[in-house]
Amino acid sequence: MRIGGVLLGDQNPIRIQSMTDTDTSDTEATVEQIIRIIKAGADMVRVTVRGVADAENLKNIKSELVARGFENPLVADIHFNPHLAEIAAKYVFKVRINPGNFYDKRAKFEHHLYTNEEYKTELRKIEEQFVPFLQMLKDTNTALRIGANQGSLSDRIMSRYGDTPAGIVESVMEFLRICQNQDFANVVISIKSSNTRSMVYTVRLLNYKMRLEEMSYPLHLGVTEAGEGEDGRIKSAVGIGALLADGIGDTIRVSLTEAPENEISVARKLINHIETYRNHKPIKAPLFAQINPFEYERRSVRPVLKMGDKNLPVVMADLRGRTLSEILPLRGKQIPEYFFNNHEVLDLEGNSYPVLTLEEYLFGGSHWGQTKFIRTNKEEFDHFMNENPEIITKLKQTRKTILILESLSRNPFADLRAFFMTLESHIWKVPVVIFRKYNERYLENLQIKAAADLGGLLIDGYGDGICITNESEQITFTDLKDLSFSILQASRMRLTKTEFISCPGCGRTLFDLHETTIKIKTHFNHLDHLKIGVMGCVVNGPGEMGDVDYGFVGAGPGNVNLYKGQVLIKRHIPFEQAVEELEAIIRENGDWKDREA
Repeated sequence: MRIGGVLLGDQNPIRIQSMTDTDTSDTEATVEQIIRIIKAGADMVRVTVRGVADAENLKNIKSELVARGFENPLVADIHFNPHLAEIAAKYVFKVRINPGNFYDKRAKFEHHLYTNEEYKTELRKIEEQFVPFLQMLKDTNTALRIGANQGSLSDRIMSRYGDTPAGIVESVMEFLRICQNQDFANVVISIKSSNTRSMVYTVRLLNYKMRLEEMSYPLHLGVTEAGEGEDGRIKSAVGIGALLADGIGDTIRVSLTEAPENEISVARKLINHIETYRNHKPIKAPLFAQINPFEYERRSVRPVLKMGDKNLPVVMADLRGRTLSEILPLRGKQIPEYFFNNHEVLDLEGNSYPVLTLEEYLFGGSHWGQTKFIRTNKEEFDHFMNENPEIITKLKQTRKTILILESLSRNPFADLRAFFMTLESHIWKVPVVIFRKYNERYLENLQIKAAADLGGLLIDGYGDGICITNESEQITFTDLKDLSFSILQASRMRLTKTEFISCPGCGRTLFDLHETTIKIKTHFNHLDHLKIGVMGCVVNGPGEMGDVDYGFVGAGPGNVNLYKGQVLIKRHIPFEQAVEELEAIIRENGDWKDREA
């Protein structure tokens, strides 16, 4: 498809975009921010359209950008009001609509049972309104983005499908079928969620459903409300990286609660890393052992030590030649369960377990009956298994063995997944610690690469522990073990710190969202049993906080609404008092705990 001068999909590069957080009626501020985003490397920029004045001002914004030599496509972001989309389409190259609220009424999160005939009647109403809109887009040569968010599904979809991947996908497919019937092909689709697991499964399901109905529209990827700082980077790399690694995705946005131009370099690093996967050696895998790609199911494993069965995935930290007594004072709040030291693994009590090669495991007898680790990689293992098929029987019978699995492939994601599929095909129930070695000087680069390499495996239920090591001394022991915990949390495998779900902000946000998010994180970051949402406005805020425990949502100039889950507890609290009021709500519900001394 074409968006202005930018080609999207097919063999074209993966495109990068961001979104302004200025007041769209302020032409100068919006133009200046768009230019900063473009200079950072964005292919296109999305702009908030709140009302008619914003929609009409797109003409002035576009004219000023062209006059200053910038012709990157602008995208108008529309919610609730189809009339605004019609105005915006005259001035921009793409219009984004949300199927959850474009023609359906604003969701009230009420349940209503629709008969089949009532449901068909609602779909006919949508089609009657949507077809003239598509014709107008054809006349103005304007592209369309159908962008669904898990948190803003209509009550109609929620009543029939619930808050499920199937429901999110169907909300998009209803509109795509109309586009297909009207021969309108200039469409891109996005499905976003703050839950990386839901986001990955839902986009996979949409991709599958489109192929079943012979559709091939390009896909835009993003983890919405990813947050700020390292959490936002890791969470985005986990979700977006898992899909890009499988060849799904044509354009991306890394949604950070920061200045929007900061998103671009992170997106570029993620794309560049996935590009290094190309031209790897062929990877063989037993395809019949593939997991269900649309639903989470953790790999079934026989428990050994604290791994497997119902145990949470562990973190193993690389001692890099140091002693346990040197490292223990540096543990911080997040404490690894195990420590790797070349030929042994240590636990917190100082117990030592040998790390063996495949040869030592199969042919050596000195460790019989002892808990032990085997370190290997897929290429080595495949060769050894062909030469020594008896290892199959021994591994199937073992009760005290754990694999430390690393990858030497250019495509570690596919290589490691193929190994897990081999284990499944032979019904080997041994626990596996995923081991990955890097040589990065800068922490952000390591965060993006490791999250992309390993996050998708964890989302699919593979891995009973992770160990990340790095050759460069610029990245510390604490950085590495904290990164492991963060990747487990971002992939929804293990919660070890407060999770803050915060939106990146847009022209609808009426306070400094970045500064506020940092303030809230500082105040509540010791509540590691909670998820807390920080949302700029009520458009998607309450819905996107679907699985948070408490929420902070902008409700107008200087005011905030406070939630417990999706239940509004206090309305229009003055912004300056909102943090203290949220603490009071948490205390009243028995979820507060004091900081450790």
